[in-house]
Amino acid sequence: MAERIVVGLSGGVDSSVAALLLKRQGYEVIGLFMRNWEDDAECPAKQDFLDVLAVADVIGIEVEAVNFAQEYKERVFTYFLSEYQAGRTPNPDILCNSEIKFKAFLDHALSLGANKIATGHYARLSENQDKYCLRKAHDLSKDQSYFLYRLNQQQLSKSLFPLGDLLKSEVREIARQAALPTHAKKDSTGICFIGERDFRAFLERYLPKQPGEMETPDGRVVHQHQGLMYYTIGQRQGLGIGGQGEPWFVAGKDLARNVLIVVQGHTHPLLLNSTLHAQDLSWIAQTTPNKTCTYAAKTRYRQQDATCHFSALDEAGCNLVFETPQWAVTPGQSVVIYDNDICLGGGIIT
Repeated sequence: MAERIVVGLSGGVDSSVAALLLKRQGYEVIGLFMRNWEDDAECPAKQDFLDVLAVADVIGIEVEAVNFAQEYKERVFTYFLSEYQAGRTPNPDILCNSEIKFKAFLDHALSLGANKIATGHYARLSENQDKYCLRKAHDLSKDQSYFLYRLNQQQLSKSLFPLGDLLKSEVREIARQAALPTHAKKDSTGICFIGERDFRAFLERYLPKQPGEMETPDGRVVHQHQGLMYYTIGQRQGLGIGGQGEPWFVAGKDLARNVLIVVQGHTHPLLLNSTLHAQDLSWIAQTTPNKTCTYAAKTRYRQQDATCHFSALDEAGCNLVFETPQWAVTPGQSVVIYDNDICLGGGIIT
């Protein structure tokens, strides 16, 4: 009997091709559509599910829809709101992967008799001395290992990433040649439950406005803000500060005074950091990195790798020192650490 693989189908081209490739490789493929949000009609889940059904019909596989909205609210969205309320900027997609796609979804797939699960993530897996290694994708412009750094050995042992060795252009061509209805579908952007709509307007539904002042580092009031939770470090758009000169950026938050610190110029010293502290560390191989080695790190997705060193590393967290100052290091975001193309893990920037 062929191995049973349950593929997470989102309605996009990537997961569609992942299912197609596994089917061609002789696996018994079952598609699983996850509904993680159901609070409003703006969520595009209905159209996505129709696309999943159309893709499954072309490939010739069964599809099941499963509702993880309750798990998502408890494990991801509650954390998302609490972090914003505390003035930080979380990355819910990372938590969604570790808690929903590779936990709730994995558990459900195993209950269906699956040997493994597969997704359309751009990442690669390898084994080294009985340990699973998460590696960057061949297409570095699409690499998503940053979002997967919290996965553990058990989760990786049950996972497949069929697109890891392909370029995005190759994935779309495979879909086109196979006449998959998603071959030209635009990639989704942003957080799944917010989509293309205005982010601040969405947050205001859950976190009411708390107006205060925008100040320069020397205490000069230049404008009013609507609530510290609506802004993130490095933000330029939506500040509403007039006047001449260089553009304004968010450089910090004074939570005690409810003041947003703003500066002018992309290279202002307050936007650059040579060090950071991170907590809630997660190491994929379950062993901490070597403090004497040089590594690379990203403090946000799509950022170029930055050479760094550990100045402290223990169970409570780590201090990283960068050879080149990093722009807009943001509390609540994740720093992810690499040894060449191997993703070692990371933590939450504090």
